[in-house]
Amino acid sequence: MANVAESRSRRARRGPGPKQGEAPGVEIAFGGKNYVILAVAAAVILVGYLALSRGSITLAPILLLTGYLVLIPWGILAK
Repeated sequence: MANVAESRSRRARRGPGPKQGEAPGVEIAFGGKNYVILAVAAAVILVGYLALSRGSITLAPILLLTGYLVLIPWGILAK
């Protein structure tokens, strides 16, 4: 009985601590904002390839470059 009371008092002193299965000091890399930006990037790239398949020589490169060079890096680096 003394061990149970002692472990409860130790747990109360330490506080809640990290959640089970979560490494201490590690935060989740991507949030909801990142996934939304990456989804928009995927849609823009898809529309760019569709425009390319229809013969567009101006709109397709603009969409593809925007998707690959602007939106994907922004989606990765956004906080």
